[in-house]
Order: sequence, then structure tokens, then C-alpha cells
Amino acid sequence: MQKRFVTIWFRHLLTDWMTIRQSDLKDIPFVFAVPDHGRLIITAANTPAEAQGITAGMVAADAKAIVPGLKVIDDIPGQNLKLLKALGLWCIRYSPIIAIDQPDGLIMDVSGCTHLWGGERGYIKEVVNRLRGKGYDVRAAIADTIGTAWAIARFGQVTPVIEPGGHTNALLPLPPAGLRLEPVVLERLHKLGLITIRSFISMPRSVLRRRFGEGLLLRLAQALGQEDEVIIPLLPVQPYEERLPCLEPICTAVGIEIAIQRLLETLCKRLQQEGKGLRTAILKGYRVDGKLEQVQIGTNRATYNSSHLFKLFELQIAKIEPALGIELFTLTAPKVEDVSPLQEALWAGKPGLDDLGVAELLDRLAGKIGQGAIHRYLPDEHYWPERSVKVAGSIRERPSIDWRTDKPRPVQLLNKPEPIEVSAPIPDYPPMLFIYKGKRHQIKKADGPERIEREWWLDAGQHRDYYNVEDEEGQRYWLFRSGHYGGSQGNQWFIHGFFA
Repeated sequence: MQKRFVTIWFRHLLTDWMTIRQSDLKDIPFVFAVPDHGRLIITAANTPAEAQGITAGMVAADAKAIVPGLKVIDDIPGQNLKLLKALGLWCIRYSPIIAIDQPDGLIMDVSGCTHLWGGERGYIKEVVNRLRGKGYDVRAAIADTIGTAWAIARFGQVTPVIEPGGHTNALLPLPPAGLRLEPVVLERLHKLGLITIRSFISMPRSVLRRRFGEGLLLRLAQALGQEDEVIIPLLPVQPYEERLPCLEPICTAVGIEIAIQRLLETLCKRLQQEGKGLRTAILKGYRVDGKLEQVQIGTNRATYNSSHLFKLFELQIAKIEPALGIELFTLTAPKVEDVSPLQEALWAGKPGLDDLGVAELLDRLAGKIGQGAIHRYLPDEHYWPERSVKVAGSIRERPSIDWRTDKPRPVQLLNKPEPIEVSAPIPDYPPMLFIYKGKRHQIKKADGPERIEREWWLDAGQHRDYYNVEDEEGQRYWLFRSGHYGGSQGNQWFIHGFFA
């Protein structure tokens, strides 16, 4: 793909920001200044001040002599960087790769993005008009290299759009300052009468190196595309991300649903082709007012099933507040895993989490009640009932041993056995009835006893004799007598669980 870059120059970044905050300053000359060796040095001047000859670097006292009504405002250290970060994050809607170009610019890698706005001219026009609408005086340009786009944005006079392959010719009439050179190098070039890039671009590199140093050669090579220029994006670029700009701001739930479906179809098609499935997905909606709406889903197993993923997002749509409208949607999959189509087919007929339907059901439940409300229990290597089951560390943790199936066990085990009143005939016979929470249960069927000894290496106490009993209503219970019948501690009976 042909690389294309946009640079944005905020000509009066700090003063525009202050004017936006205090509109009464719009037509008043004012500057920002910082103390330096007992003097105030101007760091930024607004347009009315510049029109009267005030520029950055001047002493504030001298500027006031030129413009008596000049307003001087204390500069805020680091404010320009803070502003550029905020503006860069706002511009994410136009490109996923945006870097700060201190002290007053942004760099955007727009490769493959401009067609979404009808081409490069429409793209540049949209970005510039939106930023100017916010109150910032900006210039922007697009070219094959960052260096050329930077130079055109600040010194270009013809067009902000440099056609692919035209960056060399576009540089020729520009001043050397367009190459982002050090002041001492610019002064040396000016003294030698080299007032345009055309005047020295064809000189031998050895001559340029000897007279002006490596810096000039590096900047020239970067502007010509002979040397790569590395930028650090504000946000890390996700390998699995899809973007959907909207022709008109989306304000309705139906519009959001359509956007999600389109994004999922595109992303899942790519995941399937690469043998991947997502575990987490993040949907972001960039609103017209500059605010960001975000929802996230997760799955218990990797999947590229777009219809299932849409059902999960459907549960989150009510959390999205479009306000005046959402103009850009992005869908990111920060966590993906390998998916084997053959393995997935084998899973289809197996129970538990390996069953695709069960995994998708858990995903939907987690979307409604929260992931923390779902628990999984696994068998543990203990005979004592309270210790024979443990909580899984995660929903996908595999059991280290098999569930015990040689003896019946209740589907619901009480955390702590609860005492009951029992009428039992003779030793080793099940009770004829029992009273639990004030209700009398007449026993019709019973099986037992099953003696379970206490794990003496863990604690001391009586053994238990368990009975499976069924009352006259068909309900089944797990009862036990603690210790021997008629022992020194008496006949203590408990209920410990309920069968289905």
C-alpha cells in the first residue's frame, strides 16, 4: 500500500486555546510569556498581536512599548503538549496512527484511510474544517513523506495535496526551513545564498556533509523518502481493528446495531481466514461533541461467530449514549487465540464447556449478570463431602480428577449440615420421618447407610452414616447420623443435601 502522511500545523495553538476559553480575548492583542533571567520572554502571540509586529522570542517589555495595550499572560509549562495530546486523540477518528509533532503539530499516517472521505482532498478539507470549527487556526498537507507534508503545511503556496511521487518537485521551491533544520544551519545556508531547497539539493552529499553536517543530509533524505522516519503513535496500533466512519452522525439504537453488524462481519471474516478467534472485543463510538462511548464483551472460548458476538454486543447497546450522534465506530480485538476448524467440529457433540452452545450461553449470561456471577465447581481429592468439591480458578479450568459416580451424590450440597429431628426404629435402619425447618417429611423410600469416615489427618470427630431418602411428595434428600447409634453423644441427625 502506498504510504501517505498528513501533517497538521496549529499556527497559534496556545493563543487559540485561550481564546476558546475566553471569547472576549478574540480581538485583543495578547501574548504568553515566561520569566527568563529577570525578563519576561514571549512564547506565543495571537493573530492581532502578530499583525502589529509582536512575535515569539521578544521581550515582553519591548512588545508593550510597541503595543501599549498588549495583554501578557503567564505561560503554563507543558500546556502545548497537553493540548496536542488531546487534539491527537480527537483526530483518532480520522486515522489510527497519530503522533505528536512538538511544539505545535500532529503527524498522521493516513495510508488506506482517505477513501472513506471521498479522497484526499475531501479528507484534508474535512479535518481542517472541523478543527477550524473548534476555533483553531490550522494548516495541513498530505504527501508521500512526513518531511514533505511538514514543509508544505508550513511553507506551501499552491496546494496542500501532493500527488503520489510528486514530493521531490514539491520541495524544490520551498525555503530550507521546510527541512526542519537547526537555526545555525539555516543561518549558514542563508549566508551562502542558498535560499531554496532547489539551490542545494543536487550538490554532492560529501560537500553538504562537510559544510552543514549530517543533520541536513538526514532531513533531506527523510523528505525525499530515501530514509524512513519513525513516529511514536499516541495509542498502540491494534493488529485486529476495524473502523466504520458514518456519512451522517448515528443517533439511534438501530443505527448502532447496523454499525456493529458490519464491523463484526469484516473482523470475523479476517479472523476466520487467519485461523483466529477473539476472546475480548471493544467497541468505541466517537461522538460529534468529542466524547467517547465504549463497551466491551468477552467470550469463554475463542470464536469468530459474528452472530453470537452480535448477541453479546446487543446486551450492551443500552449503555451507549449517542447524544448528538456518533460519527466513527471502531471495533478492536485486543485478545485473540488460535482456532482449529477441525477441532471445533469435534467439540460440537461433547458436553460441558467444550460444547459450543454451552460456551455461547455462558457468554450471554455473563453479558446480562456479569462474569463474576458465574462459578464453576470441580471435584477435589477428598472423601469428606464438604471437601470433595472446590471452586474453579477460572471458567475454563480443567478438573484434575474425574467426578465420583460410583455413589449417588446430591446436586445441591449445603455449605454446612443442618440439624433435623428424626424418628428411627433400630440401629442401621433409615428414619421413618424427619422434621426440617418446622415441616414434617414422611419417608416412603430409603437407601443406605453409606459410612464416610472423617479424614483423621485433617481433623478429629465422629464418622457419618448417610441415607438417601424420598418423602411422600417425591422429594429426595441426603441425611446422615453422626457417630454410632446410641453413642455417648446421642443420636444426632443432619440434612446435608438435596437431589434433583
